[in-house]
Amino acid sequence: MRVEVNEQAEAEVSCANCEACCCRLEVMLITDTGLPERFIAYDKWGGMTMARLDDGWCAALDRNTLMCSIYQQRPWVCREFKMGGTECIDERLANL
Repeated sequence: MRVEVNEQAEAEVSCANCEACCCRLEVMLITDTGLPERFIAYDKWGGMTMARLDDGWCAALDRNTLMCSIYQQRPWVCREFKMGGTECIDERLANL
């Protein structure tokens, strides 16, 4: 019996070509990293998320460079999101 395995090709992703696809995802704030208040949104239950602009992109994204403008204070979820990892590749495939 032969079983075929479909492997998703992972393109090399770097800061130079990432396209900031993850910056469209909702980011729950679960730890304090010193995030400036202007980047925090509150839901009706008092939960905190990264603020997003009207087009859905993260408010901390520098639109000219597609890099995080608060990289040193970025939320834990963003710190744990691995560039080039499975979730990154999935977002790239869905949005590019």
